[in-house]
Amino acid sequence: LLSSLCKQTYVHFEVIVVEDGSEIPAKEIVGRYQGRLDLHYYVISNSGPGMARNHGARQVRGEYLLILDSDVVLPSTWLEHIHDSLNHYPVDAFGGPDKAHASFSPIQKAINYAMTSFLTTGGIRGGKKKLDKFYPRSFNMGIRRDVYERLGGFSGMRYGEDIDFSIRIMEAGYRTRLFPSAWVYHKRRTDLTQFFRQVRHSGEARIALNRKHPGSLKLVHCLPALFTFSVCLLVIGSFFCWLFLVPLIIYALLLFVDAMFRNKCDLRVGLLS
Repeated sequence: LLSSLCKQTYVHFEVIVVEDGSEIPAKEIVGRYQGRLDLHYYVISNSGPGMARNHGARQVRGEYLLILDSDVVLPSTWLEHIHDSLNHYPVDAFGGPDKAHASFSPIQKAINYAMTSFLTTGGIRGGKKKLDKFYPRSFNMGIRRDVYERLGGFSGMRYGEDIDFSIRIMEAGYRTRLFPSAWVYHKRRTDLTQFFRQVRHSGEARIALNRKHPGSLKLVHCLPALFTFSVCLLVIGSFFCWLFLVPLIIYALLLFVDAMFRNKCDLRVGLLS
């Protein structure tokens, strides 16, 4: 991430790094970029992602806060696209989509497909086709500093704190927008165990969010559970008639073909997806 920030074509920015309970300290890595970036490094106790971002936001001097996760890599024109987009659409908060870099492993590309495809998540993470409104997420999110301060920043939720913040932004009447050109490479989990843990936490967060914001749970958010339930029913039904497997086979083939062609005909990505 820091290396990609050094390559930005738009250069008027500062960088705030907040380390919050990392297993491997980032001090040495940050030190390599101290002379190349307007870089400030802070270490706090294990307070959670929301509180860490709030701590970083208090140090910011600029008009806008741009929030990124440490596992993203930026194209060189990322900041330039944001600057241009804000000139055309001076919104209060915004976000961008995420992609998989060509250098990512097949499993990372497959997980990226599973998280971003319209066929799997309904396009709610910034796709052009979508079944629900776009909520900026903390892996690639921007907001006016004064709006951030008025809303009190992120809550103390351990998971889903970025969706909670986006809901609060919209409920307060502020303008939000997806900037399609402000995409990032998102280096996702490296194995299925980590991915399963992430999906489980996301499911838990959706329930907590609906309790905090009644009505925020939509049908599209229930698709993973409905899909799992449907698969179980179809498998059970196949013991009585093999035709019950046909819908499952068609859907699996559709995912395989779509994922493969979206990743330069990589059979491994198609199979893993």
